[in-house]
Amino acid sequence: MRLTFAALLLTLSTTFAQPPAPAPRPANPHAAGEKALDAYLRDQVGRIEAGCLTKLPTRADWEKGRPERRRQFLEMMGLWPLPEKTDLRATVTGTVEGEGYTVERLHFQSRPGLYVTANLYLPKGAAGKRHPAVLYVCGHGNVVENGVSFGSKVSYQYHPAWLAAHGYVCLILDTLQLGEIQGLHHGTYRENLWWWQARGYTPGGVELWNGVRAIDYLQSRPEVDPDRIGLTGRSGGGATSWWVAAADDRVKAVVPVAGIADLRAQLCEGAVPRFARGVLPGHCDCMFPVNTYRWDFADVAALIAPRPLLLGNSDADDIFPVAGYRRLADKVRPVYDLYGAGEKFQLLETKGPHKDTPELRVGINRWLNRWLKDDAKTAVVDDLPPRLKPEQLKVLAELPAGRINEKVHETFVPPAKLGPPDAKGWPAQKAGLLAGLKEKVFGGWPTDPPPLGPTVAADVTRDGVRLRAIDFTSEAAVPLRLFVLTAEKVDKPAEVILSVLDDAGWDRWCSGLGPDFADALQRKAKRDDAQFAQNLAVMRGGKVAFAAVAPRGIGVTRWAEPGSFEDRMTRRRFALLGQTVDGQRVWDVRRAVAAVAAQPDLKAARLTLHGEREAAGIALYAGVFEPAVAALDLWHLPPTHRDGPTFLNVLRVLDAPQAVALAAPRKVTLHVRREADREAWAWPLALQGQTGGDGLTVKAVGE
Repeated sequence: MRLTFAALLLTLSTTFAQPPAPAPRPANPHAAGEKALDAYLRDQVGRIEAGCLTKLPTRADWEKGRPERRRQFLEMMGLWPLPEKTDLRATVTGTVEGEGYTVERLHFQSRPGLYVTANLYLPKGAAGKRHPAVLYVCGHGNVVENGVSFGSKVSYQYHPAWLAAHGYVCLILDTLQLGEIQGLHHGTYRENLWWWQARGYTPGGVELWNGVRAIDYLQSRPEVDPDRIGLTGRSGGGATSWWVAAADDRVKAVVPVAGIADLRAQLCEGAVPRFARGVLPGHCDCMFPVNTYRWDFADVAALIAPRPLLLGNSDADDIFPVAGYRRLADKVRPVYDLYGAGEKFQLLETKGPHKDTPELRVGINRWLNRWLKDDAKTAVVDDLPPRLKPEQLKVLAELPAGRINEKVHETFVPPAKLGPPDAKGWPAQKAGLLAGLKEKVFGGWPTDPPPLGPTVAADVTRDGVRLRAIDFTSEAAVPLRLFVLTAEKVDKPAEVILSVLDDAGWDRWCSGLGPDFADALQRKAKRDDAQFAQNLAVMRGGKVAFAAVAPRGIGVTRWAEPGSFEDRMTRRRFALLGQTVDGQRVWDVRRAVAAVAAQPDLKAARLTLHGEREAAGIALYAGVFEPAVAALDLWHLPPTHRDGPTFLNVLRVLDAPQAVALAAPRKVTLHVRREADREAWAWPLALQGQTGGDGLTVKAVGE
C-alpha cells in the first residue's frame, strides 16, 4: 500500500512538473505572398540566365559587339556618357617607413570635391625604376578609434605592404562609405532612398570611377610601368575589382576575391537558412549595378576576357556561395576559349569562411607574379610585414571644405534636362520620352506575357450590390484578382472606375463591403454602412461600375509588412532584375485594364483609372500605355519621382509633370491639397496652354 501511494505521488509530482505546452505558432499571414514572390524570382532569374552568354558568336562577332556591351555596363553604373577626367589635384600629406617599403599618405579628387583617401606603397629604392603596379580596392573593413575614422585601408594594409616589399608599387583606396570621409553605401539597404533607383544611381559607380581615376594617378607616377597594372580586392573590393576591370582595359591582370555570385545565388538560393531567398540581404548597394539591360553577373566578367582573371573564393562563404560563383565561371570560360586563352581564366578555391586567409593571399600574389612579372617559378610565402598603426596611415588632419562625398549621390548621375515646354517640338519629344520609358524604365515588362485567362472566381450579390472576383494572370508566376462592383439591376454600366489600390486603399475597399463578401475578398472586414450606401446610390444613379485591383505585394499577395527589412530587401531584389516593384505594378494595372475589357457587360463602358498618392502614379503610367483608358482621376500624385512611385531610371528620362503631359489627350484630373500646389504642375499646364487643349484640370481639395 505504501509503495502504491508513493508511486502515485511520484506520478503526480512528475505530471505537475512538466512545462506547459508551447502555444501554437501563429500562421504566417504572408505565406501566400511569399510563395508567389519566390516563384516569380525563380522565373525571372531563369529568363535572364537563358540569355546570358548562351549563344556565343564567333570571336570576330564578339569583338564587334563588345563596345556596345561595355557602353551598356557603364550606363548601368551611372557612367554613360563618361564624365570628364578633371584635374586629380593629387596631394601627398606625409610619408611613413615600413619594413622594405615606404608609404605615401595622399588624396586625390576623382571629380571636383569627391575626395579619395589612399596610401601609396613604394618598394625601397623605387626611384629611377619602372615597377609593376597594383591597385588594391578595399572592402568593408573600416577602422574607427575614439570616434576617428582611419578608413578601410588600415584593415587591408597587409596586401599593399607585401606587394611593395616584393617589388610592386601598390595604391590602396578607401571606399566611399568606410573611408576617412563618410559617404553612403546603404541608401536603399537601410535609408529608404528609393529615388536612387529612380535616378539610376549605384554607389558601385562611384567606386568604379574612383578606381579608374586611381589608374590615371598610377600611370602618372615615374615609379610605375604604365603597361603593367594589376587589380585586386576582396568582398566589397572584390565587387569593385570586377567593375574596374570590366570598364578599363588598362588593367592587365585582376584577382577579384569574394565579390561576385550569379543572380540565382543573389535572389533564389543561399548557403545557409538565413539566406534562403538569396544572399542579397548580405550585401550593401555598392555590390550591384542598376540592371537596366537585365544582365547576369557573368556578362560583367566576360568583358574582362581575354585578360588574366583569377576568381578567388572560400568554400564556406555565406554571402558568396560556391554554386553561385561556379555557375558564373562555367559561363565565362567559353568566352576565354574564343580567344584561345583558357589558361588566363582560373578559379582559386580555398577552405574557410568570408575571411582574408593566407591561402587567398598566396593565390593572389602568385597570379600577379605570373602575369605582371612573367614569373611563375618564384615561391610565394605569406611573409607579411608588421602592421603599421592606424594614425601612421591617416591622410587627412581635418575634413576638407568643399567636399561632396557625403552627398555625391545627389549629383553623380544627373537627372534628365528637358527644358521648358515647347508645343512645336512636343510630338518628337513625346515619341522620344515614350521610347526612353520603354527601353530604360520598363524594360523588365514581359515581352511574351502568358494568356490573361480572366476567370470569375466568385459572384456574390447582397443588399442590391453585386461583386465579381475575377482572377487573371499578370505575368508568369503573378496571379492577381480584379474586383468589379455593380448595382444589382444595372446590366451594362456606362462607366467603369478602376481604382489602383495601395495598402490604405485595400483596407477601405474591403471595409466598404463587409463580411458578406469575405470569401470573394479573401479577407474579413466590418462593413462601413455609409460607404456601402453611397457606392450603391452612385452605381444605380450613374450606371457606374466600381472596379479595383491590388497590384502585387498589396492585399492578399502581400509578401511582408510594408517598410520591414524583408520588404526593403524585396524592393532591392526587383532592381537586380532590371525592374522595380512599382514598375511591375504598372504592368499589373495594364493587365487589369485588359481583364475589365474582357467582361462582356463592361467592354463598351468608358474606363477611368483612379489612384491616390503613389498609386496615382502607377495609374498614370498604366493610362499612358493603355489606349483603352479614357480618363485619369489622380489624388495627391507626388510631383516628383524622388517621392514615388519608384521606377528604374525614370528620372533620367522625365519626371511626373512630363508624364502627365504624356497622358494627353485623355482627360486628366489632378486633385491637390492646396491651391499653391498647382505650381508643381506648371509644366503640363503650360504645354496645354500652348496647344489649346483642355484635358488637364488641377483641383485644390483642401487638407
